[in-house]
Amino acid sequence: MSIQIRETILECLAEAQSDRNEKQQKSLRTLATITKVNPQNRDLVAQTNGAIPTLLQLSKSSFPNIHILALSILFNLSLNPNLKRSLADMEIIFYLNSVILSPSTAEISKLSASLLCSLAMLDKNKAKFGVAGTIQVLVKAISRPKNPAAHHLLSTLAELVQFHGNCTVAVQSGAVPVLVQVAESTEGEDLSGTSLTILGLLARFDEGLTALRKTDEIVRKMLEVLKGRSMLSKEGAAEILLQLFDDSEGCLREALRLPEFSSVLADISVRGSGKAREKAGLLMKKIMKASLNSATDGDSGFLQW
Repeated sequence: MSIQIRETILECLAEAQSDRNEKQQKSLRTLATITKVNPQNRDLVAQTNGAIPTLLQLSKSSFPNIHILALSILFNLSLNPNLKRSLADMEIIFYLNSVILSPSTAEISKLSASLLCSLAMLDKNKAKFGVAGTIQVLVKAISRPKNPAAHHLLSTLAELVQFHGNCTVAVQSGAVPVLVQVAESTEGEDLSGTSLTILGLLARFDEGLTALRKTDEIVRKMLEVLKGRSMLSKEGAAEILLQLFDDSEGCLREALRLPEFSSVLADISVRGSGKAREKAGLLMKKIMKASLNSATDGDSGFLQW
Protein backbone atom coordinates (compact mmCIF):
# COMPACT_ATOMS: atom_id res chain seq x y z
CA MET A 1 0.00 0.00 0.00
CA SER A 2 2.79 2.45 0.91
CA ILE A 3 4.44 1.73 -2.48
CA GLN A 4 1.19 2.67 -4.20
CA ILE A 5 0.92 5.88 -2.15
CA ARG A 6 4.56 6.73 -2.88
CA GLU A 7 3.96 6.32 -6.62
CA THR A 8 0.85 8.52 -6.39
CA ILE A 9 2.85 11.20 -4.57
CA LEU A 10 5.61 11.15 -7.19
CA GLU A 11 3.06 11.36 -9.99
CA CYS A 12 1.18 14.21 -8.32
CA LEU A 13 4.33 16.22 -7.66
CA ALA A 14 5.38 15.84 -11.29
CA GLU A 15 1.95 16.90 -12.57
CA ALA A 16 1.84 19.79 -10.10
CA GLN A 17 4.68 21.36 -12.06
CA SER A 18 2.71 21.16 -15.29
CA ASP A 19 1.93 24.30 -17.31
CA ARG A 20 -1.77 23.36 -17.31
CA ASN A 21 -3.76 24.83 -14.43
CA GLU A 22 -6.34 22.01 -14.45
CA LYS A 23 -3.63 19.38 -14.17
CA GLN A 24 -1.96 21.27 -11.31
CA GLN A 25 -5.26 21.60 -9.43
CA LYS A 26 -6.10 17.91 -9.79
CA SER A 27 -2.69 16.75 -8.55
CA LEU A 28 -2.65 19.20 -5.62
CA ARG A 29 -6.18 18.20 -4.60
CA THR A 30 -5.04 14.58 -4.47
CA LEU A 31 -2.04 15.52 -2.31
CA ALA A 32 -4.25 17.63 -0.02
CA THR A 33 -6.64 14.69 0.40
CA ILE A 34 -4.01 12.05 1.18
CA THR A 35 -2.21 14.32 3.69
CA LYS A 36 -5.33 15.60 5.45
CA VAL A 37 -5.80 12.79 7.99
CA ASN A 38 -2.94 10.33 7.55
CA PRO A 39 0.34 11.13 9.39
CA GLN A 40 2.22 8.40 7.48
CA ASN A 41 1.24 9.96 4.15
CA ARG A 42 2.49 13.33 5.38
CA ASP A 43 5.85 11.78 6.18
CA LEU A 44 5.99 10.16 2.75
CA VAL A 45 5.33 13.49 1.01
CA ALA A 46 7.90 15.33 3.15
CA GLN A 47 10.51 12.62 2.48
CA THR A 48 10.01 12.81 -1.28
CA ASN A 49 12.93 14.58 -2.92
CA GLY A 50 12.04 18.17 -3.89
CA ALA A 51 8.51 18.03 -2.47
CA ILE A 52 8.78 20.93 0.01
CA PRO A 53 10.52 23.35 -2.43
CA THR A 54 7.93 22.46 -5.09
CA LEU A 55 5.01 23.14 -2.73
CA LEU A 56 6.59 26.38 -1.54
CA GLN A 57 7.02 27.53 -5.14
CA LEU A 58 3.43 26.62 -5.98
CA SER A 59 2.19 28.53 -2.90
CA LYS A 60 3.52 31.66 -4.62
CA SER A 61 1.37 31.02 -7.70
CA SER A 62 -0.59 33.94 -9.13
CA PHE A 63 -3.60 31.59 -9.35
CA PRO A 64 -5.42 31.73 -5.97
CA ASN A 65 -6.69 28.14 -6.24
CA ILE A 66 -3.13 26.79 -6.72
CA HIS A 67 -1.84 29.08 -3.97
CA ILE A 68 -4.50 27.85 -1.53
CA LEU A 69 -4.03 24.16 -2.32
CA ALA A 70 -0.22 24.34 -1.92
CA LEU A 71 -0.58 26.18 1.42
CA SER A 72 -3.16 23.61 2.56
CA ILE A 73 -0.74 20.75 1.88
CA LEU A 74 2.09 22.53 3.73
CA PHE A 75 -0.31 23.07 6.66
CA ASN A 76 -1.27 19.38 6.63
CA LEU A 77 2.41 18.41 6.73
CA SER A 78 2.99 20.77 9.67
CA LEU A 79 0.50 18.80 11.77
CA ASN A 80 3.12 16.07 12.20
CA PRO A 81 5.29 17.03 15.21
CA ASN A 82 8.37 15.51 13.59
CA LEU A 83 8.01 17.79 10.53
CA LYS A 84 7.51 21.12 12.31
CA ARG A 85 11.21 21.86 12.75
CA SER A 86 12.26 21.14 9.15
CA LEU A 87 9.30 23.12 7.75
CA ALA A 88 10.18 26.18 9.86
CA ASP A 89 13.16 27.20 7.74
CA MET A 90 13.83 30.90 7.20
CA GLU A 91 12.68 30.94 3.57
CA ILE A 92 9.23 29.62 4.54
CA ILE A 93 8.97 31.94 7.58
CA PHE A 94 9.93 35.06 5.58
CA TYR A 95 7.45 34.06 2.88
CA LEU A 96 4.61 33.59 5.39
CA ASN A 97 5.47 36.95 6.98
CA SER A 98 5.08 38.65 3.59
CA VAL A 99 1.77 36.90 2.85
CA ILE A 100 0.31 37.94 6.20
CA LEU A 101 1.20 41.58 5.55
CA SER A 102 -0.13 41.53 1.97
CA PRO A 103 -2.61 38.66 1.51
CA SER A 104 -4.42 38.36 -1.82
CA THR A 105 -7.53 36.77 -0.26
CA ALA A 106 -8.98 36.23 3.23
CA GLU A 107 -8.60 32.45 2.87
CA ILE A 108 -4.90 32.76 2.00
CA SER A 109 -4.39 35.04 5.01
CA LYS A 110 -6.08 32.51 7.33
CA LEU A 111 -4.14 29.57 5.88
CA SER A 112 -0.80 31.38 6.21
CA ALA A 113 -1.55 32.33 9.83
CA SER A 114 -2.67 28.76 10.58
CA LEU A 115 0.57 27.36 9.16
CA LEU A 116 2.58 29.85 11.24
CA CYS A 117 0.64 28.88 14.36
CA SER A 118 1.16 25.17 13.74
CA LEU A 119 4.92 25.64 13.31
CA ALA A 120 5.09 27.95 16.36
CA MET A 121 3.69 25.20 18.60
CA LEU A 122 7.11 23.53 18.62
CA ASP A 123 9.14 25.16 21.40
CA LYS A 124 12.38 24.83 19.43
CA ASN A 125 10.87 26.98 16.66
CA LYS A 126 9.73 29.91 18.83
CA ALA A 127 13.05 31.79 18.98
CA LYS A 128 13.49 31.44 15.22
CA PHE A 129 10.23 33.31 14.58
CA GLY A 130 11.40 36.11 16.87
CA VAL A 131 14.62 36.48 14.89
CA ALA A 132 12.71 36.40 11.57
CA GLY A 133 10.56 39.43 12.50
CA THR A 134 7.30 37.47 12.77
CA ILE A 135 6.32 39.16 16.06
CA GLN A 136 6.40 42.63 14.46
CA VAL A 137 4.44 41.31 11.47
CA LEU A 138 1.75 39.81 13.72
CA VAL A 139 1.36 42.98 15.80
CA LYS A 140 1.01 45.09 12.65
CA ALA A 141 -1.52 42.69 11.09
CA ILE A 142 -3.58 42.41 14.31
CA SER A 143 -3.76 46.21 14.55
CA ARG A 144 -5.62 46.38 11.23
CA PRO A 145 -9.39 46.72 11.76
CA LYS A 146 -11.64 43.82 10.73
CA ASN A 147 -8.75 41.56 9.75
CA PRO A 148 -10.41 38.28 8.63
CA ALA A 149 -7.46 36.28 10.00
CA ALA A 150 -7.38 38.08 13.38
CA HIS A 151 -8.22 34.94 15.37
CA HIS A 152 -5.49 32.92 13.66
CA LEU A 153 -2.95 35.74 14.08
CA LEU A 154 -3.73 36.12 17.80
CA SER A 155 -3.41 32.36 18.30
CA THR A 156 0.03 32.46 16.66
CA LEU A 157 1.15 35.37 18.85
CA ALA A 158 -0.14 33.52 21.94
CA GLU A 159 2.12 30.60 21.04
CA LEU A 160 5.19 32.71 20.36
CA VAL A 161 5.08 34.88 23.50
CA GLN A 162 5.46 31.80 25.68
CA PHE A 163 9.16 32.35 24.96
CA HIS A 164 10.56 35.24 27.04
CA GLY A 165 12.66 36.70 24.24
CA ASN A 166 9.57 37.01 22.07
CA CYS A 167 7.71 38.79 24.92
CA THR A 168 10.39 41.48 24.91
CA VAL A 169 10.13 41.87 21.13
CA ALA A 170 6.31 42.01 21.34
CA VAL A 171 6.34 44.77 23.97
CA GLN A 172 8.95 46.75 22.01
CA SER A 173 6.80 46.34 18.87
CA GLY A 174 3.79 48.00 20.55
CA ALA A 175 1.81 44.82 21.23
CA VAL A 176 0.32 46.00 24.54
CA PRO A 177 -1.75 48.97 23.23
CA VAL A 178 -2.82 46.93 20.19
CA LEU A 179 -3.98 44.01 22.36
CA VAL A 180 -5.74 46.30 24.86
CA GLN A 181 -7.64 47.83 21.93
CA VAL A 182 -8.67 44.36 20.72
CA ALA A 183 -9.73 43.43 24.27
CA GLU A 184 -11.98 46.52 24.41
CA SER A 185 -13.46 45.89 20.97
CA THR A 186 -16.92 44.41 20.53
CA GLU A 187 -16.03 42.78 17.18
CA GLY A 188 -15.58 39.32 18.69
CA GLU A 189 -15.58 37.89 22.20
CA ASP A 190 -13.09 35.17 21.24
CA LEU A 191 -10.68 37.85 19.96
CA SER A 192 -11.00 39.75 23.23
CA GLY A 193 -10.40 36.61 25.29
CA THR A 194 -7.30 35.61 23.29
CA SER A 195 -5.84 39.12 23.41
CA LEU A 196 -6.25 39.17 27.21
CA THR A 197 -4.58 35.76 27.45
CA ILE A 198 -1.60 37.18 25.54
CA LEU A 199 -1.50 40.27 27.77
CA GLY A 200 -1.45 37.95 30.77
CA LEU A 201 1.53 36.11 29.27
CA LEU A 202 3.34 39.40 28.60
CA ALA A 203 2.64 40.54 32.17
CA ARG A 204 4.67 37.62 33.56
CA PHE A 205 7.77 39.68 32.79
CA ASP A 206 8.75 43.17 33.94
CA GLU A 207 8.66 44.78 30.49
CA GLY A 208 5.11 43.58 29.82
CA LEU A 209 3.81 44.49 33.26
CA THR A 210 5.41 47.95 33.03
CA ALA A 211 3.81 48.57 29.61
CA LEU A 212 0.40 47.55 30.99
CA ARG A 213 0.82 49.75 34.07
CA LYS A 214 1.67 52.74 31.87
CA THR A 215 -1.43 52.25 29.70
CA ASP A 216 -3.89 55.12 30.22
CA GLU A 217 -6.84 54.13 32.42
CA ILE A 218 -5.86 50.46 32.30
CA VAL A 219 -7.89 49.61 35.42
CA ARG A 220 -11.03 51.25 34.02
CA LYS A 221 -10.52 49.46 30.71
CA MET A 222 -10.23 46.10 32.44
CA LEU A 223 -13.35 46.93 34.46
CA GLU A 224 -15.26 47.44 31.19
CA VAL A 225 -14.12 43.98 30.09
CA LEU A 226 -15.29 42.53 33.43
CA LYS A 227 -18.72 44.02 32.72
CA GLY A 228 -18.92 42.25 29.35
CA ARG A 229 -20.47 38.87 28.49
CA SER A 230 -17.44 36.72 27.65
CA MET A 231 -16.36 34.57 30.59
CA LEU A 232 -12.93 33.97 29.02
CA SER A 233 -12.45 37.73 28.80
CA LYS A 234 -13.54 38.19 32.43
CA GLU A 235 -10.99 35.59 33.54
CA GLY A 236 -8.25 37.28 31.50
CA ALA A 237 -9.06 40.78 32.74
CA ALA A 238 -9.20 39.58 36.37
CA GLU A 239 -5.79 37.91 36.03
CA ILE A 240 -4.27 41.10 34.60
CA LEU A 241 -5.77 43.17 37.43
CA LEU A 242 -4.31 40.78 40.01
CA GLN A 243 -0.87 41.20 38.46
CA LEU A 244 -1.26 44.98 38.31
CA PHE A 245 -2.45 45.23 41.92
CA ASP A 246 0.50 43.14 43.11
CA ASP A 247 2.85 45.42 41.20
CA SER A 248 1.36 48.88 41.64
CA GLU A 249 -0.29 50.69 44.53
CA GLY A 250 -1.37 53.31 42.00
CA CYS A 251 -3.51 50.77 40.15
CA LEU A 252 -5.15 49.75 43.44
CA ARG A 253 -5.92 53.37 44.22
CA GLU A 254 -7.38 53.79 40.74
CA ALA A 255 -9.69 50.82 41.37
CA LEU A 256 -10.85 52.33 44.68
CA ARG A 257 -11.92 55.45 42.81
CA LEU A 258 -14.25 53.48 40.51
CA PRO A 259 -17.72 53.21 42.15
CA GLU A 260 -18.77 50.17 40.07
CA PHE A 261 -15.72 48.07 40.85
CA SER A 262 -17.14 46.41 43.96
CA SER A 263 -20.54 45.54 42.47
CA VAL A 264 -18.99 44.10 39.30
CA LEU A 265 -16.66 41.88 41.34
CA ALA A 266 -19.53 40.83 43.58
CA ASP A 267 -21.58 39.82 40.53
CA ILE A 268 -18.72 37.74 39.05
CA SER A 269 -18.05 36.07 42.41
CA VAL A 270 -21.63 34.76 42.30
CA ARG A 271 -22.36 34.20 38.59
CA GLY A 272 -18.93 33.69 37.05
CA SER A 273 -17.12 30.52 36.06
CA GLY A 274 -15.10 28.72 38.75
CA LYS A 275 -11.90 30.43 37.60
CA ALA A 276 -13.56 33.86 37.35
CA ARG A 277 -15.13 33.50 40.82
CA GLU A 278 -11.77 32.58 42.31
CA LYS A 279 -10.01 35.57 40.74
CA ALA A 280 -12.86 37.95 41.66
CA GLY A 281 -12.56 36.78 45.29
CA LEU A 282 -8.83 37.50 45.31
CA LEU A 283 -9.42 40.94 43.81
CA MET A 284 -12.07 41.74 46.42
CA LYS A 285 -9.67 40.82 49.23
CA LYS A 286 -6.99 43.12 47.80
CA ILE A 287 -9.44 45.98 47.34
CA MET A 288 -10.88 45.58 50.86
CA LYS A 289 -7.40 45.53 52.39
CA ALA A 290 -6.40 48.65 50.44
CA SER A 291 -9.64 50.36 51.48
CA LEU A 292 -9.03 49.57 55.16
CA ASN A 293 -5.44 50.80 54.90
CA SER A 294 -6.68 54.03 53.35
CA ALA A 295 -9.18 54.47 56.18
CA THR A 296 -6.46 53.82 58.78
CA ASP A 297 -4.32 56.45 57.10
CA GLY A 298 -7.19 58.88 57.36
CA ASP A 299 -7.89 59.10 53.65
CA SER A 300 -11.70 59.02 53.64
CA GLY A 301 -11.73 59.65 49.90
CA PHE A 302 -10.93 55.99 49.32
CA LEU A 303 -13.69 54.53 51.47
CA GLN A 304 -15.84 53.10 48.68
CA TRP A 305 -16.66 49.88 50.53
